[in-house]
Amino acid sequence: MFKKIIILFIIAALASCSSSKPAIATTKKAAAVQKPRVATTKKATSSKPVVKKYPSTNNTTEVIQSTSKTVVTSNVITDYVLQYKDIAMGNMQKYGIPASIILAQGILESGAGKGDLAMEANNHFGIKCHKDWLGESVRHDDDSSQECFRKYTEASESYKDHALFLVGKNRYATLFTYEKDDYKAWAKGLRAAGYATDPNYPDKLISYIERYNLHQYDCQVTGKNYKPFDKSVASSTKSSGSNSNSDDPNLYVVQQGDTLYSISKKFNVLVDDLKRKNNLSDNALSIGQKLKVK
Repeated sequence: MFKKIIILFIIAALASCSSSKPAIATTKKAAAVQKPRVATTKKATSSKPVVKKYPSTNNTTEVIQSTSKTVVTSNVITDYVLQYKDIAMGNMQKYGIPASIILAQGILESGAGKGDLAMEANNHFGIKCHKDWLGESVRHDDDSSQECFRKYTEASESYKDHALFLVGKNRYATLFTYEKDDYKAWAKGLRAAGYATDPNYPDKLISYIERYNLHQYDCQVTGKNYKPFDKSVASSTKSSGSNSNSDDPNLYVVQQGDTLYSISKKFNVLVDDLKRKNNLSDNALSIGQKLKVK
């Protein structure tokens, strides 16, 4: 009996030893399964450099495919003037640039604050980067593809930089020999100095100044009496005939309320043909502007 007990004990001990081996093997397999998890983690971290391609710095450039044409109502322009007239008059007092010119350029260059540059970069004057610009920038199609334009934190910075830009560039020095409130001389001088390549740039500025009575803000600074522009002088020459407002039958003088579309219908010509004949880069017109219609 005693021998039987010893034999049973030995058998039980052997069974216990053999059953523990799979437990060890199972632990090793479990450990082996852990390795792919580590490898997966490493692969995930390898994607981090993609984020670093676009670091946040003061010179970050945002690439925008193109600048869209902006269509606004007169109410939008009026609201724009009311919003920025005080800044314009302040810059006139400090830097000697007519407030009317500042506002007219702001309207034209920014689409009354609704254009791409104004919305994306708070750039209200179409000022390009140039070599001395160290701030942020955006890219827009202009005279060339994807040109560099300055970007500002807020619109008021754009107004200040516009003044500093004109004061600091030698090519604009002639402008400051004109009377502060001579907006016509300033409009023509800006074009002559190379601020814009559009041959109709002066006419467009003058048109905005006279249609929206922007010259009144020059007079508020200089203390002169303001005489509103008499719009009836221009409209009185408007005729119901097809082209009686011009001595040349091939020319048409733009009147208040005219658009390229209305003129194209009047003379049975395509809008694109009108733009081509007159080297127009957009649909903007100014009162008194002469267009080739035949």
